[in-house]
Amino acid sequence: MAGDPREGRIVVVGASLAGLRAAETLREQGFVGSLTVVGDEPHPPYDRPPLSKQVLLGHAAADGTGLPMRRDPDAEWRLGVPATGLDPLRKRVLLADGEWLPYDRLLIATGTRARPWPNPEEAALDGVFTLRTCDDAGRLAERLAAGPRRVLVIGGGFTGSEIASACRERGLEVTVTERGPAPLVGALGGTLSKLAAGVQRAHGVDLRCGVTVTALRGDGMGRFVGADLSDGGRVDADVCVVALGAVRNVEWLADAGLAAGPRGVACDAGCRAFDMYGIVTDDVFVAGDVSRFPHPLFEYQLLSLEHWGNAVAQAEVAAHNMVSPGPLRRPHLSLPSFWSSQFGLNIKSVGVPTFSDQIVLAQGTLEARRLAVVYGYRGRVTAAVTVNMAKSLEYYQHLIETAAPFPPGPGAADRPLAAELTLPSDVLDSKKLSHGPTVALTGHLPDRRLTVVRHA
Repeated sequence: MAGDPREGRIVVVGASLAGLRAAETLREQGFVGSLTVVGDEPHPPYDRPPLSKQVLLGHAAADGTGLPMRRDPDAEWRLGVPATGLDPLRKRVLLADGEWLPYDRLLIATGTRARPWPNPEEAALDGVFTLRTCDDAGRLAERLAAGPRRVLVIGGGFTGSEIASACRERGLEVTVTERGPAPLVGALGGTLSKLAAGVQRAHGVDLRCGVTVTALRGDGMGRFVGADLSDGGRVDADVCVVALGAVRNVEWLADAGLAAGPRGVACDAGCRAFDMYGIVTDDVFVAGDVSRFPHPLFEYQLLSLEHWGNAVAQAEVAAHNMVSPGPLRRPHLSLPSFWSSQFGLNIKSVGVPTFSDQIVLAQGTLEARRLAVVYGYRGRVTAAVTVNMAKSLEYYQHLIETAAPFPPGPGAADRPLAAELTLPSDVLDSKKLSHGPTVALTGHLPDRRLTVVRHA
């Protein structure tokens, strides 16, 4: 766009955390033009982490998790009307009600949705839930408060594990099924997943690993009553929560010519979207869970993240770059980090645990359930995970940022760290799991629609 980048029309598609923080940052950075925020849900932006924790426990209402605004972004909010198409040539967004919204610059922040149960008829049974939105959380919390005899959770990732934890805290019987060898293995690797499995079983969870649910059963009157398993077993339950990971909301971009696919929308470190030929755009930006972006600490592979902190940091970078001339733009280089509270454990991570081949237990013990594990790849530190030891994480973050050697040197542990103490990180292919990792190196995702054009 010619002229002052602080003027003109900006459309933000996505009215959740990333969209809100981007809108606020645009105004903080001096944008004085027209700002429109489009969201598919009718609710103002709200916080998602409490949904699987406080809301399911009955400690907070589903409609009481609204995100506080740092400032009024002076935006036109188009809520409850999803975007259904994008015309990048005419620079306009198509809404579900048929209206076209023109823009000078566009931010894509459409995030993810819960992966549904693949059989629509079974998914429609009364008692079958997913958990992604505040409406989902409200309905599930109401059902849990009614005291079901057993809850079946399909998928042992962070969401599934937090749901199971809430059920046990409520005193409910719960069964968790996971295709992989243990819960959380897709995010944390084999060693810590064994700890997670032991903790769940110690808290009374009926944990079934190495199996899948082959069918959800109804009672003939539309109510869920149980499930059949791949090992021939059956689980009788009256509530089922499908926690099979997330789906990127990119379908509305199918004909837009962008590098958008199942793993998200590819962009450069400045949050500018790539088109399907790998050419960077200058008027379409991406932020949050729907993005795939390169990071120099992880061999410039494209990262897909589902983390609260990344949504905030990337939205702020994208917004800054949308209203700044080229030389003043900055890259999104913050380290991935996340946390989870479940079964009395406070789990925090920095870096990319799946980008590893070895780990070392640097502090504490598995038995004490208080520890710090450092991850390494090709001789350098790439991630760290703490359990009930969060104060140590800042130190390990510095090691990752400075590409410190692995195993880490003196000061990083409460014991000497010799090479013979390292263990394989046991990172599994996510295709072998019921749950997907919350951070993934997506590598190369070719678009088969491409054609090679040779000029004479």
